[in-house]
This record gives sequence, C-alpha cells and structure tokens, in this order.
Amino acid sequence: MTDDWATFGADLHIDPTGSTGLRAGLMDALREAVRTGRLTPGTRLPSSRTLAADLGIARNTVADAYAELVAEGWLTARQGSGTRVARRADPRPPAAAAPPRAKPPRGAPAYSLKSGTPDLATFPRAEWLKAARRALSAAPNDAFGYGDPRGRIELRTVLAEYLARARGVYADPDRIIVCSGFVHALMLLGKVLRRRRVREVAVESYCLGIHTRLLTEAGLRIPCLPVDEHGTRTGELHALRHAGAVLLTPAHQFPTGVPLHPDRRAAAVDWARATGGLILEDDYDGEFRYDRQPVGALQGLDPERVVYLGTASKSLAPGLRLGWMVVPRALAAEIAEAKGASDWAPGALDQLTLAEFMASGAYDRHVRSMRLRYRNRRDQLVAALAERAPHIRVSGIAAGLHAVLELPEGGEAEVIRAAAWQGLAVEGLAFYRHPDADLKREALVIGYGTPTDSAWTGALEALLRVLA
Repeated sequence: MTDDWATFGADLHIDPTGSTGLRAGLMDALREAVRTGRLTPGTRLPSSRTLAADLGIARNTVADAYAELVAEGWLTARQGSGTRVARRADPRPPAAAAPPRAKPPRGAPAYSLKSGTPDLATFPRAEWLKAARRALSAAPNDAFGYGDPRGRIELRTVLAEYLARARGVYADPDRIIVCSGFVHALMLLGKVLRRRRVREVAVESYCLGIHTRLLTEAGLRIPCLPVDEHGTRTGELHALRHAGAVLLTPAHQFPTGVPLHPDRRAAAVDWARATGGLILEDDYDGEFRYDRQPVGALQGLDPERVVYLGTASKSLAPGLRLGWMVVPRALAAEIAEAKGASDWAPGALDQLTLAEFMASGAYDRHVRSMRLRYRNRRDQLVAALAERAPHIRVSGIAAGLHAVLELPEGGEAEVIRAAAWQGLAVEGLAFYRHPDADLKREALVIGYGTPTDSAWTGALEALLRVLA
C-alpha cells in the first residue's frame, strides 16, 4: 500500500460519528458543519477520493453521501468546479443574546495630526516588491532556518555601510543587532542592564510614555533630565548617583524638536566615560533634516559607550517591524544572547528584502523623495500659521516629521477640545511630560507627516480654524 493519498487534495476536518452507518454519519457531520457556518457557502470540498483516503473509508461511501447532499441542496457539484457548499444552504443560526452591532463613536476624528507615523500611503510598494523578488531569488537555503540571533549578515553588512555613510556611525556587521523596532530593542536593553545590576536609566523630561513604561517594567527607575532650548541638560547626569545609562534623542529631541547642543553631547560622553555608564541613542528620524546637513549620530563620539538605535519606522513604515542596534563590542554577545532567548525578530525574508532595497539605492532615493515631501508640508504649515494665526510660535521644525506650536498658559487642553469639535485629533506636550518634570510648557505637537496627501489639506484647514 502506498501513501500517495498524503500528497493530493485539500484537507477537511470532519468526524462522521453516529450509530446509523458511515454514510449517514458523514452526511450528518457535513450538514452540521454547513449549518453552524464552519463550512461557509462556496467552500470547495475535497474530492471523494481524497476524503475517503483521509477517513479510511470506501470512496463509494463518500460519493454517495455527496450525491445525496447535492440532491438535498446542501452542496453543489459542477464539472470542473468540484463539490462546493451551496450558497443557498441553511444560514447559521444567530448566537443566543447576541449584542447589537457596535456603531462607530460619534465625533470620531476625520483627520489626525498626531505625531509618530509617516505618510503610510507613500510606502514604495513597487520598488519594495522588486527588491523582495530579487532577495527571494538569491536567498541561500539557510535563510529559511532559525539563523543568527543578530540578524541576517546581508542586512547587517548593508546597514554598517549605510549608517557609516549617512549617519556618521562607527559600525561593523558583528556589532549590529537586527530587531523588531525600537520597543523590541529597548526591551532587550532593559533586560541586559538589569543583569548588569543597573538601578536607574535617566530619561528626558519630555519623552514617549511607552519607553519609560518598558524601563520601569524591567525593574529600572527613571529619573528625568530637564529639556530646554539647547536640548537635554546632560550636565546634570553627574548628580544622578545611581544612573547606569541614559536614553537620549540627541539629533532631534522628541517631542520638543531641538538638537542637543555640542557642549551637552560632549558632557553626556564625558559622564559615560567617567562612570562606565551607557548612552542609549534613539535616532528615530535622523534622515529628515531640512535646513542644513543632518546632525551626525552621537555614537560617533564614542562607539564603546553609546548604543545606537535606529528603525525603518519613519523612513519606510512601522508595519515592517525592522530596527537595529549598533552596540559596543563588550555588549554584543550579551545582547545577542538575550535576543536569542526571546526569539522575537523580523523574518529573514523581510531582512533580505531591506538589504536588497538599501543596496540597490532605492532606500536613498525614497528618503530623498520623502525629505522633499515633508519639507514642503512643513513650509505650508509655517506659512499658513504666519498668515492666519500669527500669534502662534512654531519651533522644532529644522528636522523630523512634527512641529511644536507654543500656546499661552492654560491653552493646551482648550485647543485639544476645540480640535476634537473640528474632527481633528492632536496631542499636547503634556502627553509626553515625565511626572517629575519641573518646566511645564503649553504646546501642541503637530505630526505633519502623518496624513496622506489627500487628507493633508483638510487636516491643515481644521487646525487653522482651531488656532485662528
């Protein structure tokens, strides 16, 4: 007897139970599957030969059961189309006490200017598909295995070249760890820092709450450093006696939008060297600088004291779940071990596609195109505010995908409420404020990179109505 039956046909889970015979039991099981909706109208069933082999019964038994169910109207059978569940079969009975279908909430925003997301409609689908095809064709067999916890060597090699060229990062493939975005990287770092008996990680007084929560969930305290017009006041790190690391956004402080002053960059590195601490550099939108050359990565000042973190979330799309760390040599094996244990990483084919996309020059072309698009939006925002809301001061606009609109005291909550009435979702600076922050500014954080081109004009007009 051969086992050819295992290689043909579609699978169907069915249990022809009952005491009335195999044919009757099979018919009852099929009727029940259709009646309850497990087999939906139009579903193609296995051939009688396949199902008979799967169930270990005679083919004639299945064929007869199919024929009777066709006659009863449960199934249809056409030449070339096979046997399918009839579209006029009895509908699934409604669930008991089913709640009424939920309606969308009233006043759901028509537009969003929340920060943190690029224009997703501009994802380069055609170029990405070309890169994916080339990557899949050239993929070695080992790409379909579990692989190196550091990530595919092809991507790490391309990243080392790109980061050195575009961001001034000192890197080689052996010290790059590919991860599933910034959150994944921060989870790994939190775990490693706790193993190293670090008690505190200093953070900026304005930052993302999800990042601080990840650190506290790792068992780390998070004292904050004040932020002013020159960036984070890193000179105050020396007063934090138990801090073993600091999380910074030096190229474009998030969300206030100011770059870290050169003296403060040097002060952060001096602190790390003097104390053995680590700087965690979040370079979340370093490619998008408009008025002059991009500010180079802080990592270039001391690659052995800085962990550089970047992602494709702003330059391409957050849904790719692709990020990377460039780590000091002394940490590389430890972080790779922590990552290997979690086994949470982007797929090998996605990594190979990004490697091909970058190596072909498509990534550089896309970034340049988006840089021009976002700069035009920024300029439109600034010009429109100058014309229709000249009392609003705009800051943090030299780079990135968002701007900060300064408001008078007590104005932030009022403007957010007014925006909601206009169908516009916005966030205030208070959303990003550390609980221990001393300076409490009133401002809006406007993500002008978020809307699609078709929604941008409406979103801008709604904002102007609120502020004017």
